[in-house]
Amino acid sequence: MKNKNSNLNDWKNIKDKQFGRVGTKRRDQLDREVRTLKIGLMLRQARESKNMTQEDLAKVIEKKRTYISRVENDGSNMTLKTLLEIVERGLGGKVTIGIEI
Repeated sequence: MKNKNSNLNDWKNIKDKQFGRVGTKRRDQLDREVRTLKIGLMLRQARESKNMTQEDLAKVIEKKRTYISRVENDGSNMTLKTLLEIVERGLGGKVTIGIEI
């Protein structure tokens, strides 16, 4: 039976083989897409934790429900301004952003 770290190593090896190593164009694009999907998922989880529907959130920030759906399913479809608006005005939360160099 494989341990948890072994599964992570297997996933890393699969990504390396299918998309190239970290630093290659294709792999970096995959990693960016994964991060944007995570942002959408975090927004959905935050909205649901507030017992809000997509329609409720859309009304608060004066957007269409379909826009909220697109953001939750693909976080790359928004500006930083919209992210702040959704989190701060719509959900009453705070956005924290870090930069690593």
